[in-house]
Amino acid sequence: MELTANARIVLERRYLRKENGRVVETPEDMFRRVARNIAEVETEIYGASKETAAAWEQTWYEMMVNLQFLPNSPTLMNAGRDLQQLSACFVLPVEDSMEAIFDAIKNAALIHKSGGGTGFSFSRLRPKNDQVLSTGGVASGPVSFMKVFNAATSAVKQGGTRRGANMGILRVDHPDILEFIRAKEDNDELTNFNISVALTEDFMNAVEDDEEYDLINPRTGEITGSLRAREVFDLIVDSAWRNGEPGIVFIDRINDANPTPKLGEIESTNPCGEQPLLPNESCNLGSINLSRMLKRGEAGYEIDWDLLGTTVRSAVRFLDNVIDANRYPLPEIERMTKLTRKIGLGVMGFADMLIRLGIPYNSDAAVDTARQIVKFIRARAEEASISLAEERGSFPAFEDSVYADKVPCLRNATLTTIAPTGTISIIAGCSSGIEPLFAVCFVRNVMDNDRLIEVNPLFEQVARERGFYTPELMQTVASHGTVVGIDEIPEDVQRIFVTAHDITPLEHVRIQAAFQEATDNAVSKTVNLPNSATREDVKEVLVEAYKLGCKGVTVYRDGSRESQVLSVQRKSDSKDAELEQPGSEAGAVARIPRDRPAVTYGQTVKVKTGCGNVYVTVNQDECGLCEVFTSIGKSGGCASAQSEAISRLISLALRSGISTEAIIHHLKGIRCPSSAWHNGQVIYSCPDAIGRVLEQVGFRNTSDEQSSTAEPAASSDSSVKKGNGLSDLDNHVGACPDCGGHVVYQDGCATCICCGYSRCG
Repeated sequence: MELTANARIVLERRYLRKENGRVVETPEDMFRRVARNIAEVETEIYGASKETAAAWEQTWYEMMVNLQFLPNSPTLMNAGRDLQQLSACFVLPVEDSMEAIFDAIKNAALIHKSGGGTGFSFSRLRPKNDQVLSTGGVASGPVSFMKVFNAATSAVKQGGTRRGANMGILRVDHPDILEFIRAKEDNDELTNFNISVALTEDFMNAVEDDEEYDLINPRTGEITGSLRAREVFDLIVDSAWRNGEPGIVFIDRINDANPTPKLGEIESTNPCGEQPLLPNESCNLGSINLSRMLKRGEAGYEIDWDLLGTTVRSAVRFLDNVIDANRYPLPEIERMTKLTRKIGLGVMGFADMLIRLGIPYNSDAAVDTARQIVKFIRARAEEASISLAEERGSFPAFEDSVYADKVPCLRNATLTTIAPTGTISIIAGCSSGIEPLFAVCFVRNVMDNDRLIEVNPLFEQVARERGFYTPELMQTVASHGTVVGIDEIPEDVQRIFVTAHDITPLEHVRIQAAFQEATDNAVSKTVNLPNSATREDVKEVLVEAYKLGCKGVTVYRDGSRESQVLSVQRKSDSKDAELEQPGSEAGAVARIPRDRPAVTYGQTVKVKTGCGNVYVTVNQDECGLCEVFTSIGKSGGCASAQSEAISRLISLALRSGISTEAIIHHLKGIRCPSSAWHNGQVIYSCPDAIGRVLEQVGFRNTSDEQSSTAEPAASSDSSVKKGNGLSDLDNHVGACPDCGGHVVYQDGCATCICCGYSRCG
């Protein structure tokens, strides 16, 4: 089977069956297990012959083992095993009563335990300071309850692999909207939530016309006040510029595409925003690897439309069977899911496909290709769903759906979704979702603090074929962060191998909008902005996403989460408070460090410096690295005093939320008159030694569960060893807590490009 070394490591860590901590399943075994489990539905539910079920099992096995299609991670992990929870995402209702709120928290905990992510709309909750008739008190408002949901999520380990992820949505006409927009100014708040503002058509029209719009109490339906729409929009822009949140969803546009409006209104999405769902619905996702949907033509690669059509039809039947094979965490979720039978077929490897076709990502041809592909997939998926409906019957709510007057029957209320594919794209060895490349070459951290340069295999192939490959050039590309502007690389290659930051924000939006045109649900994508981007740049992206028909949009400005102000004073949180001027730094206060815990654990590293041996102790608590102690062999002296002072300040910074990488960046390379050699490296000073130890320990800062697992290493035929120093990878937002690799923003969430870890579940 054609798997990269990194894909095998990811599979062994998270997907393959283990007994007593030892992997007892091969990747081929896993795909056979999944194919067989999903094929059993053919006989057990629909009475097909064993021969028919075996034929579908083989079809699906080959489709997966050839990496042409992969279902979402819960299906790969759990199909044919005791858990049998196969859905990636759920939306739960949050009604306006204490009992309902805590029922939602309990249900979310059960879902997180089973490996799913959850979305919530808090728009039905009465605003802060509103009347509570049963007690005579006042309400605390949606944001306060979101903090309770957040704490509960932190207490539940998601599926035994990572913590749960949530989406929190609030309508823009809720009286507490200003507090909600500002809810994540402190990066240590709501850490298990992505948040998005649900923008209405009335609001967007008011923004266009520079008018006020009404705020409505959801408990009474009464107008409680009004705000100037442009000021609220500018506040959203300012917050998104600062740290990427909130995102926005165009809620009326989403409901215009609601296939079953008689069942209810769509109020929320899953954690990455691409799957709008009714309350208590779940969705089952899978993605076609577009890089495998190509064939050789006379002029080079071309799209293999026959193979793509066959893959779509097989994938639709597979995902429909998943609905029946699934073991749902709650009976009401099973009822709603089977009432609509929604599936979400999407794609990955789009950037790789464009490279093979010789099409720059930031071109009209790429937009046209995206439009052609998604329309083709949607059409073939509908044909497959109609055929299934003729065989098995339409989804139960069909007669009350928008399809009843358009087609004779349909098996699934929705068919297509462009979902995140962080981990499954690593397994498939392709680019993620519809995102561009994030780097052509990047530095991977491996064991013993080595750095290896990982080279995109398509780029390496082109570089070798055209004779410009050298290890030194690959190092240059890795440090440069892009091939654009490097003289040794031909201009046509530079155009084809553009990365996320070579592409203008509006070119990102154009690709997203092209895929949205024929996607039933929504499109998960991040519009990446350089650190130098202005608030006007962010505003232009949000406005353009609305104009081009997107259902939502997420932006991330490079580096914007590395040095945020943790606490911001506000004039007032009352409903009639004046809006602060976007971009104003007034009221900013210093970071507040968390308390030092009574017990910490860590390690001490000896480093040879020009001042003698330095012993650096780095400790951590449950929140991560928290303190540093330094000893220089003998007490007293300026060097010892200065190292102690540096260590105290580092400890304070770590407990105040400053990223370890930022601290390392400022320490490494500091020089003093006395340098020394240590393990083949030049140690320039005691601060340089502390920085290097922090780097070594910080990248190994994984949970107990993963501490015995080897770090991923690049394959020897596609990597060259690099010296010390961090990569300048664009969009890098820190080290992965699982493998120490690069975390970037893609598919609407922070995702590790080395192992696929995602903060969104």
